[in-house]
Amino acid sequence: MTITIRDGGHDDIPAILGMLDSCVEWLVGEGRTGQWGSKPLSENPKTVESVTRYMDEGHTYIAEVDGVPAATVSLTGAPGAYLAHLPAGEPERYIHWLASDRRFKGYGVGAALLAHAAEETRRAGISLLRVDCYAGDDGKLVRYYEANGFSRVEAFTVGESNWPGQLLARRV
Repeated sequence: MTITIRDGGHDDIPAILGMLDSCVEWLVGEGRTGQWGSKPLSENPKTVESVTRYMDEGHTYIAEVDGVPAATVSLTGAPGAYLAHLPAGEPERYIHWLASDRRFKGYGVGAALLAHAAEETRRAGISLLRVDCYAGDDGKLVRYYEANGFSRVEAFTVGESNWPGQLLARRV
């Protein structure tokens, strides 16, 4: 098995949406609908717009396993509008839409993309890499980022649903 990371583009949007849908399907199967709900994200126009916007505002990368798209991440210079009140105070790179096709669970593609994001951040002369994630249920996602070198910065909630989130940061 060989993991390669390449630049993503608009032609990859259907594959990226498929990865997101794979995550939702897995989360639903685990009884964990608090993060992304229970319907395919590809059916939500706001998700499609978000994936496209972050791609246009920054860089999207695709991890392939033996030539098959397996995971994705986008990097921009700032968090989404819902976290605009949490300024970094310095230049940063921000991770959006890290997701993997669940067929590749356990292959290390997410960790490979996080390592690539750290290297790209460092290469740009920036030392702060941040990400936010769902902090509900068992907190497993927060621990995943911590296992990949991130530290908790601030907990937050979004919207009327009080979606629980966690901001994390990593120095590179």
